[in-house]
Amino acid sequence: MIDELKVFTGNAHPALAQGICDYLGIPLGQAEVFEFSNENTFVRILENVRERDVFVIQSISSPVNKSLMELLIMLDALRRASAGRITAVVPYFGYGRTDKKDQPRVPITARLIADMITVAGANRLLTMDLHAGQIQGFFTIPVDELTALYMLGNYFETKALGNLVVVATDIGISKRARDLAERLNTPLAIIEKRRVGNDNKAETLNIIGDVAGMRALLIDDEIDTAGSLVTAVAALEQAGATEIYACCTHPVFSSSATKRIAKSPVKEVVVTDTIPIPESKTNEKIIVLSMASLLGEAIHRIHAGLSVGAMFE
Repeated sequence: MIDELKVFTGNAHPALAQGICDYLGIPLGQAEVFEFSNENTFVRILENVRERDVFVIQSISSPVNKSLMELLIMLDALRRASAGRITAVVPYFGYGRTDKKDQPRVPITARLIADMITVAGANRLLTMDLHAGQIQGFFTIPVDELTALYMLGNYFETKALGNLVVVATDIGISKRARDLAERLNTPLAIIEKRRVGNDNKAETLNIIGDVAGMRALLIDDEIDTAGSLVTAVAALEQAGATEIYACCTHPVFSSSATKRIAKSPVKEVVVTDTIPIPESKTNEKIIVLSMASLLGEAIHRIHAGLSVGAMFE
């Protein structure tokens, strides 16, 4: 029988793990996770986990490959220590954008990562807002996918912005944008864009829907270089939007993303803490919402055998 709840973390996002433990009212599990001088990752679990219900918090975020290896080695260490059940809690699933063969002779890396997590010892995955829904099907273990949509929606409900239109940054995110628009009781617009090559450059082609004279709220699952965001903001401005806000779940913020945001006319960019944002990458336009309570509640429900889906009903 699965016994006591234990939560461990790698080095990707210890602050989020501590916030989750604070919500659950339990101490963070003790473990050594470090890199030797030869760049080999070492893990040692410092407390008994035999037959325990164990959760490992680790976003696959920068440095991505190091974070991934820490996660895999922690899962293996816990499996070999006879943990009763091991749940990989991966708030940000790195490599999620490589989810299909869209060019000749390319990998489906998201499927490879799913296999690696399963083989390493995970019995279950808890994650947030996957880039593509089919990634759930890459796993042969149960997957619980949470969404930040309700928390983002609550934030903008509180702001009570009048004359608002929700705008999907591309057709791929249009379903989530529609759900947010329904929640905020606003119309929906979609930016049609075409990505050029593999270097994060995107060309905005057309805005489907009316944004003239309205406040616009852009939504995406992640912001990487902010190139698409800045292009979308410029297109909305040209189309007559009076104020522009943006939100996403995963603030990857690579390259000079936050500098682009600072220079852009966007009023606010609301994100969550699935990925840690260093102080050097913050500015007054970026608002960070904590996911600790949402993830903590999901962990509590999984441990207690309660419905996770009921959280969003």
